[in-house]
Amino acid sequence: TILLKGARVFEFEQISHLLEEKTHQTVLEVNLNAVTHNLNVYKQMLGPTVKLMAMVKAFSYGSGSFEIANLLQFHHVDYLAVAYTDEGVELRKAGITLPIMVMNAEEVNFDMLVAYNLEPELFSLGILNNFEAYLKQAGITHFPVHLKLDTGMHRLGFEEKDIDALCNALVATQVFKVQSVFSHLAASDSARHDDFTKAQAASFLKNSKKIKSIIGYSFICHIANTAAIYRHKNLQLDMVRLGIGLYGAGADEFVKQQLKNVTTLKTTISQIKKINQGESIGYGRRAVADADMVIATVRIGYADGYPRILSNGIGKMLINDIPAPVVGNICMDMTMLDVTGLNVQEGDEVIVFGRNLTVNKLAALANTIPYEILTGISQRVKRVYFEE
Repeated sequence: TILLKGARVFEFEQISHLLEEKTHQTVLEVNLNAVTHNLNVYKQMLGPTVKLMAMVKAFSYGSGSFEIANLLQFHHVDYLAVAYTDEGVELRKAGITLPIMVMNAEEVNFDMLVAYNLEPELFSLGILNNFEAYLKQAGITHFPVHLKLDTGMHRLGFEEKDIDALCNALVATQVFKVQSVFSHLAASDSARHDDFTKAQAASFLKNSKKIKSIIGYSFICHIANTAAIYRHKNLQLDMVRLGIGLYGAGADEFVKQQLKNVTTLKTTISQIKKINQGESIGYGRRAVADADMVIATVRIGYADGYPRILSNGIGKMLINDIPAPVVGNICMDMTMLDVTGLNVQEGDEVIVFGRNLTVNKLAALANTIPYEILTGISQRVKRVYFEE
């Protein structure tokens, strides 16, 4: 690690460029101050005793695994959550010591869970029995686990009909220590599904209370995801799970106004060409110039995570804060923009999304959600972190 410290006016990035392994000019800039700000926005909404679990799965929603987890550890969040064991192992190897819940543990990785002190989510009698057998063979008792209840999401989790069998399995063994019982709200961001959310909450509270009474000790209860932190404050319970809001996207409109943009995806212009009327552009000749025009080819394509559905006029990028529409089909590594009438040069910076063209807006153009855009940014795109 090499520290280059100085004001931006000194342009130390010229030095850093000489030292970098990745020199691809498509870059995702991550503002760590904005992450801290967003974390504090949500912390201020919590009750005085409510804990916070931060979601850092999927490479922290594309923003970087260790870098985000390290910041969250510095600011004393209570828990981290990852989707798979490998993600947790990577964080442990990088020096993260916070408790980490693994949401989709697999039998082949039980040894890694134990070796790296990772806490699995148990969501079925099958995985519970298999993990119990592994722990017994290893002579391990009171290993921390989290129980997932399915209250209507119908993805993973114990259903109501499984609760008695679950409780019987828990009281019959000493290998587990239940750290938390939780469930996932299917539509906490939608007012028209509030009755369904209330039904999920009622089912969860009933069954978590039953588990507690049978196993004879307390544990953390959590059901509130990002949207529910604000929209269903009565469901904050013992802990909340903060995900997309931490990264400045996908939040309720009122909350969104308080959040700061975290990520800026930028690239540069490779070449500028003049196109005559009637000439075609790109694969499949999808675009044909109806007048003389100027196009710019930029260094980003669908292999970098720029969705191909944004081809041919649907998507746009910003050059000097002016929108430049995508023209023709997006290629694997390149995209063409209509820059007719703009004052542009080869090498100029192009904003794919950021503060003035948010990832929420880009997702809407692509008919998807910001989660998919953020997590789809390729690993070949260099991440650069800023913190003042």
